[in-house]
Amino acid sequence: MVKELFRHLLKTPYTLKYPFERRAPFKGFRGRPIWDMKRCIGCKRCSIDCPSGAIEMIGKGSEAWFRHHLDRCLFCGQCVDVCPVEAITMSEEYELACYNRQEMIRVFRRIRSGKKPV
Repeated sequence: MVKELFRHLLKTPYTLKYPFERRAPFKGFRGRPIWDMKRCIGCKRCSIDCPSGAIEMIGKGSEAWFRHHLDRCLFCGQCVDVCPVEAITMSEEYELACYNRQEMIRVFRRIRSGKKPV
C-alpha cells in the first residue's frame, strides 16, 4: 500500500478545477443549435422532425421566426441533418443552466433591412 501511495504522490490529478479550468469540447460535440436566419427558407422541416418538440416555428416561409426551447431539446442534431439549406449548426456551447424556464427559450428572428432587429 505504501508503494502505491508513493507511486501516485508525484502524479498530477486527472480532474480539472471546473469553474476555473475548462476543457474544450471534442470534435463533433453537439451543443446548442443556432439558426442562420439569412439562409433559412422557412420550410418547417426542423420543427416537424424535432423528436422532443423543442422547435416552434411562428409564421410561414421567409417571414417565419423560431422559438427554441432549450429545456426540451435533446441536442440530437436531427434539425441540422434535415435542414435542406444548412441554416442550422450545432455550437460548442454547453453551459446552458438557468434559474427559470423563460431564460431557456431562445428566439431567432430575421433582421429586416433598414429596421432594428425585433
